[in-house]
Amino acid sequence: MAALPKRKPSSRRQNRRRASQKNSIKLEKTVLCKHCKQPKLAGFQCPNCKQW
Repeated sequence: MAALPKRKPSSRRQNRRRASQKNSIKLEKTVLCKHCKQPKLAGFQCPNCKQW
């Protein structure tokens, strides 16, 4: 007889959908570009001067 697992595998192992990301609000924060002083999204390239 094959060995049985001691506990039920987690729902993540069963490829179920995970809850929505909680840190998605942080990505929408706007900052001023250091080069052209225009507003841009934090962590993204500036749309005006194409620099980080």
